Amino acid sequence: MATTAEDPAVNAATQPITDPVVSFENVSISFDGKQVLKDLSFTVHPAETRIILGPAGCGKSVLMKLTNGLIKPDSGTIKVFGEDVTAMRERDLFKLRARIGMVFQESALFDSLSVEDNVAYRLHEDGVPEDESHQRVEEVLHFVDLDHAITKFPSELSGGMRRRVSIARAIISKPDLILYDSPTGGLDPITSTTIVELVVKQRDVSHTTSLLITHRLQDAFTLAMNQFNQETGKMERIPNDGIDDSTRFLMLNEGNVVFDGSTLELVRSTDPWIREYLGEREIP
Repeated sequence: MATTAEDPAVNAATQPITDPVVSFENVSISFDGKQVLKDLSFTVHPAETRIILGPAGCGKSVLMKLTNGLIKPDSGTIKVFGEDVTAMRERDLFKLRARIGMVFQESALFDSLSVEDNVAYRLHEDGVPEDESHQRVEEVLHFVDLDHAITKFPSELSGGMRRRVSIARAIISKPDLILYDSPTGGLDPITSTTIVELVVKQRDVSHTTSLLITHRLQDAFTLAMNQFNQETGKMERIPNDGIDDSTRFLMLNEGNVVFDGSTLELVRSTDPWIREYLGEREIP
């Protein structure tokens, strides 16, 4: 399925973003006396896809909630679109979140609403006219290959379809930043690949900045080594064993950053813990 420059997922920001989209500076946070993130610092630049890796309980999901302003750190500074979210009022955070798309691991759809109303939820909140809302829903459902599901309810959908609806809902407002919280979690390998293909498509068509948590190394390296072909409408391996330069990695362990860099730097790391985590993986 070919995609044009008028695709609904294409970022329509009126001003180009040149500064970091996300910036953490010496961020720490604890829960019940246990430190979850320790003096965390990193930046995410425009059009970059940052894959966040690490064992369970290392603080990946907490990092996402901090980015969205859902929780506040104990210390440090977090800037999103250049705004200090650690000092923002809830009213201002609400405006900032309008520029962020969120894909949850469990899809987080409203069971009582149809697919169309789930996808259009933010548009309805913003008072978008019904005709325009319907057209935009049709466009994004076409983008995620769910044209036929517009009148269905979440209970009628498979896990993979629900996840694609969640992606459609995240991109319908043409966000400047997308947060993917384990988008393939709980899915079988074939369905996971379908979701990863959508993430690659969104990256390569829209160049939307994104943070993505995954527990599956296969998904991470599929993102790094594949591209979306707009002529064929398919994901394919980058020629000559190429690697997508916009896809980078952040690895956490016990609340600390243990790696921050490119795909090649990751697979060539000699750090014993990283080598064990990757299972001595090499890019084929």
